[in-house]
Amino acid sequence: MTMVTTTLPGRPAPVLYKAACPDCRGRFELASDAFRLAIGASSRTTFYSFTCPDCRRAVRKPAGERIIELLTGGGVRTLRLHTG
Repeated sequence: MTMVTTTLPGRPAPVLYKAACPDCRGRFELASDAFRLAIGASSRTTFYSFTCPDCRRAVRKPAGERIIELLTGGGVRTLRLHTG
């Protein structure tokens, strides 16, 4: 996962992320609003997800510390999972 920004004078830079689909092997750039980040109590329950624009399948991938930093820094919506 890589964050890409393009700055236009007088406008905030849109945040795009390079991503890939493990099902159709498509590679693409998605805006931050296309992602969801779930942070759980362990690495097994911490992940990000998006819908592949090519094959329309839901994609879920593990999110380590660096991915969490990139996604939260770009404004991706975050859900904190609680165990009850």
